[in-house]
Amino acid sequence: MKALIVESNVELGRLWKKHLLRQNIHARLCGGQTEAVALLQEEEFQILVIDLVLNEGSALAIADFASYRQPDARVIFVTNTTFFSDGSIFQHSPNACAFLQTDAPPEDLAVMVAHYGGVSAPN
Repeated sequence: MKALIVESNVELGRLWKKHLLRQNIHARLCGGQTEAVALLQEEEFQILVIDLVLNEGSALAIADFASYRQPDARVIFVTNTTFFSDGSIFQHSPNACAFLQTDAPPEDLAVMVAHYGGVSAPN
């Protein structure tokens, strides 16, 4: 399984990627919309982890492009704000499957990526 992480904070993105690798999930990391769209055109991903607050581009635009280009790919949105905390993100993005705070334990994010991406838990 392959995951695409879109996170402007490189250190945080690397931390998430490291935890995904521990779950045997191949992950690509990019920092914004331009690179994410390019990767979605070149590679197939089962799941995306997208920070709602990016330095470059729009998280919702990335999710929208993914739903067009890779309709089976699911999206886990993360944020450090209270915006969309009412669950309305699921109305704006049909491929959204989960919503987490950025400071959630990376182990929890990795388990959610494995679950929603279709990977069985390691023994």
